[in-house]
Amino acid sequence: MKLRKPYTLVTGLSLGLAILNPWVSPPRANALPVLPTFGETIAKDVPYVPTPQEVVDAMLKIANVNSQDVLLDLGSGDGRIVITAAKDYKVQKAVGVEIDPALVAESRRNIENAGVADRAEIIQQNLFNTDLSKYTVITMYLLPSVNLRLRHKLLRLRPGTRIVSHAFDMGDWKPNEVRQVDGRTVYLWIVPEPDKVNPEFLKEVKE
Repeated sequence: MKLRKPYTLVTGLSLGLAILNPWVSPPRANALPVLPTFGETIAKDVPYVPTPQEVVDAMLKIANVNSQDVLLDLGSGDGRIVITAAKDYKVQKAVGVEIDPALVAESRRNIENAGVADRAEIIQQNLFNTDLSKYTVITMYLLPSVNLRLRHKLLRLRPGTRIVSHAFDMGDWKPNEVRQVDGRTVYLWIVPEPDKVNPEFLKEVKE
């Protein structure tokens, strides 16, 4: 598990150095730090924990992934779900979204080595800024709070879109199917018709 370090602002130290050393300019009063947005902080603080390959296969099987699908993996890590979907399930396209530049570079190398670069791609960006509407299957291994923040967007997708989560659910939005794989839980939701959606679930969750 790799946790990102929290952002720390040390303005007192900067000011102290300026007093001790006249060649160090003190910080300007109007020079405010550029801090990440709440969404960016959440996205960066999701720990990277690789999904075991047997769970990857279970996630793709529970969604009946096939050659007609376009798959998106949110928080794609080293790219293993994207690669498996492209190589073993022959999807039209598999796309991963990852914010960590080191993991983006690693997963792109893995895609090249697997020989699926023609149908697999990794995009470096915040998952909250991702257009979800183009995909028939969305997979994720995030955190409960992140799942809830995505829920209102997922429920607005085309009916029939399949959502698969490793380990964490979507609160009161009950899954269509749940499977256990070596002590791990895999959830499947199928986006319903708009008139079947609980209006409460369409409200944005900010925390």
